[in-house]
Amino acid sequence: MKPAKSLKQQARVAEKAARQAADEFVAGQMKALASAFRAQAKILKKKKKKPS
Repeated sequence: MKPAKSLKQQARVAEKAARQAADEFVAGQMKALASAFRAQAKILKKKKKKPS
């Protein structure tokens, strides 16, 4: 699996865990993690498209 796709999948899993978390603090942490995964995937995709 490509790195960007893998990061997006991890973001989906983190968001799912955030929805299922009983603790609000943990849910917030998982949402932040999902956001970080998406940002990383966006950067990787941008780097790939940029001509060398």
